Amino acid sequence: MKNTMYIILAIFISVFTTGCNNNDDNLNDQTDFGYEQYGENFDNVPDPEDAVIYQVNLRAFSEEGTIDAVTQRLDYIKELGANVVYLMPIYPVGVENSAGGLGSPYAVRDYKAVSSEFGSLEDLQTLVEEAHNRDMAVVLDWVANHTAWDNVWVTEHPEYYERNEEGNFMPPTGTNWSDVIQLDFENPELQNAMIDAMAYWVYNANIDGFRMDAADYVPEGFWTDAVTEIRGIKDQEMLMLAEGGEQRHLRSGFDYIFGFNFFETLKEIHEGAPASEVQITHAEEYQNVYNDIKRVVRYTTNHDVNLSDGTPLELFGGIEGSIANFVVAAYMKSVPMIYNGQEIGYDQRLQFFTQTPIDWSSGDQQVFDEYQEIIDFRKNSEALQEGEYKGYSSNDMVAFTMESEEETVLVLSNIRDKETGFLIPQNLQGEWQNVFEGSTQNLEGQISLHSYSYLVLKK
Repeated sequence: MKNTMYIILAIFISVFTTGCNNNDDNLNDQTDFGYEQYGENFDNVPDPEDAVIYQVNLRAFSEEGTIDAVTQRLDYIKELGANVVYLMPIYPVGVENSAGGLGSPYAVRDYKAVSSEFGSLEDLQTLVEEAHNRDMAVVLDWVANHTAWDNVWVTEHPEYYERNEEGNFMPPTGTNWSDVIQLDFENPELQNAMIDAMAYWVYNANIDGFRMDAADYVPEGFWTDAVTEIRGIKDQEMLMLAEGGEQRHLRSGFDYIFGFNFFETLKEIHEGAPASEVQITHAEEYQNVYNDIKRVVRYTTNHDVNLSDGTPLELFGGIEGSIANFVVAAYMKSVPMIYNGQEIGYDQRLQFFTQTPIDWSSGDQQVFDEYQEIIDFRKNSEALQEGEYKGYSSNDMVAFTMESEEETVLVLSNIRDKETGFLIPQNLQGEWQNVFEGSTQNLEGQISLHSYSYLVLKK
């Protein structure tokens, strides 16, 4: 009897242990997607906190509106200082229930194709290869929450979609996005198909990550699985940006969330709110972020707000005001994003439902040089990339430090259309070096900055 009990116990332990090991193996096994990897690993993807993102609207970036035209201007993007090229959606656009013009690039008809409007898979492969040759990563825009009404899945897999009470496909709840229909993330087969489609581009174009559109609409569990799977495909850094403001995305494995509220706060300050509001927004965006390499992507324009709200020049008081706000967005414990055209002070709103090519010849070289200088210092400052933030903003002046073991950077930005004084806190008084002028500056008492100007000091 005793021997029998020992045998039973031994069998139980063996089964239990084997079961645990099998579970561990399943957790560690990477999905075999069945694709062959095109290209080589890119070992120079920037660390997440070191990224400077350049957003390309293909329909505005060039007269041709093609991927190849972006390849031809990679040297220009690199000269600006960006090390991540983010392409807006490159996929075939839905025609049925189109929102007008050429249709929204966010109404995807086929997740595994390049639209002939933009070029070919070979063109994308060339862009990625040439970007890698210049030590620049390439990130694709991905639309997971919804598809076009005429997406190939509508006929092949109608079970992938949510239905309304009448049993019909429906736009995402709470939106006016009539050109797209809601996917059903309760369906595990849909989730697998979506991850497979994302993997297609990692394998076939050798891209370095994704910007996930409308991320707040998609369940956390899906994002956790998707980010894990995508990160496991290549032995390199993969940059994952959630276009969402919810901090749960960082738990799902994303490197970045979107600074929606920060942008809105900058607008409110321009309209008269206290400049110190940026400190409140900053604290809210980072309040539950415990991994120090995670970042909020901040900007003074992007494709959405450029069209709906206005250009940075419209929103922030012309060129000087737009740059003073960009310094805040780029330096306040963030990863900066530049939208094509803002770096030359382009003053026209850019469509993305139609082709509205930027007139690059109308650009201001001095504006480009100033953006370049701002970005260059960030790329070479450990404090701005990795340091600890402390806020000192007043009613009219945005003021903060970023501090690492080797360096402290003090940023003062007057984003008011008037001369503004700032009382220097005791712990910031003393001798500093002016970053952009190379001169020494002694801070004590009060300092005044003229309208829409900024001062960046270090020691």
